[in-house]
Amino acid sequence: AMALCLKQVFNKDKTFRPRKKFEPGTQRFELYKKAQASLKSGLDLKAVVQLPPGESINDWIAVHVVDFFNRINLIYGTMSEYCTERSCPIMSGGLRYEYRWQDDSKYKKPTKLSAPQYMCMLMDWIEMLINNEDVFPTRIGVPFPKQFQQVCTKILTRLFRVFVHVYIHHFDSIISMGAEAHVNTCYKHFYYFIREFSLIDHRELEPLVRMALAWAG
Repeated sequence: AMALCLKQVFNKDKTFRPRKKFEPGTQRFELYKKAQASLKSGLDLKAVVQLPPGESINDWIAVHVVDFFNRINLIYGTMSEYCTERSCPIMSGGLRYEYRWQDDSKYKKPTKLSAPQYMCMLMDWIEMLINNEDVFPTRIGVPFPKQFQQVCTKILTRLFRVFVHVYIHHFDSIISMGAEAHVNTCYKHFYYFIREFSLIDHRELEPLVRMALAWAG
């Protein structure tokens, strides 16, 4: 069912699609293959996210940030028709959490946006960053910038908000599309990864904390 949903997204020619791939033959591509193989082998997700011996932590984080961006982008794309200006006039996670958009260009102050507007701004902003060689270098021997992990924290924090909105406001759509297992696995993988490397402030995780406690239990 999930494959059918994804096929429908592509057929509709939506803007939501995987936007960056790893070049075959590069170290990042080999790391990506290693990460995907571990994921598909059914290993415990807590083990899957751990840094492989001898690998660079920044390379490992870069591979996962790009992969999570692609997958979360597609997940939102499958249900974007249910997330409209009318149904979601505010980017929120229930009544307690509201997310405002801020960037360094058009929105210099935190600004209220509808959920679809926020998602569109978010995906474009991340795409710009991960395709920027000064932030996510792809050439061998080119070092990561000093602020690389800070940038990744910001990206992952904002991607987490997509999960918050989708789970709290569109979970019925996830179930009706038969995508529940796929979305849950992606979220678990994401959650264990950010916890393994302390990449998101624990306060940001509060909207979905009950889910995490349920797994731990």
